[in-house]
Amino acid sequence: MKSILILEDHVIVRMGISAIVKNLFGRVTIVESDNFNETIQILGNRSFDLLILDINIPGGNNLKMIDAVRLRQPEIRILVFSGYDEQLFGVNYIQAGANGYLHKDASEEEIRKALLMVMNRETYLSATLKDQLVQRISNRSRATPANPLHALSGREKEVLTLLVKGNNNMSIAKTLNLQVTTVSTYKNRIFEKLEISNIIELTEKVRLYSN
Repeated sequence: MKSILILEDHVIVRMGISAIVKNLFGRVTIVESDNFNETIQILGNRSFDLLILDINIPGGNNLKMIDAVRLRQPEIRILVFSGYDEQLFGVNYIQAGANGYLHKDASEEEIRKALLMVMNRETYLSATLKDQLVQRISNRSRATPANPLHALSGREKEVLTLLVKGNNNMSIAKTLNLQVTTVSTYKNRIFEKLEISNIIELTEKVRLYSN
């Protein structure tokens, strides 16, 4: 009997995924968790065939989650199931050791396809991610990809650092002795240069390129 662990902090999403898994695999043991720390404890106590992993959950939200899971269960299959933009985060999680990256907007048919491929010891990639991975490999064969953080000015980097620490525009304005409107302008420039749209994506991009 297959054993599957679902790590997702939204009850409705867990219910939906559980229903698809049961319908797809029939007899299956499903264990649910809503935070990464609990998941690590569960992984230390029993083995699983598959981990369905949301990367934006309490106690997690970075690439190191993959290493932490692999440390406890090297052979477990990992399917990332995330609302994060796959073009921004997908390839990085695949290269970190995940066996598939699936966006939460995917159709039920695509979810079933991803589950079957990962459980069959294949790697699931959307057509978009396949193209992106090929392009990244091609770029690396020619030159080292540029770090997008290097495109920021000194002041933009100061604003970025404070944004990542959770400061709002008014707080940053006081810290840097700037007008709030000026901070807003810097923030918009940062988002444009890094090709992101929110603080969560900003934080993840900083983590990916600050090592």
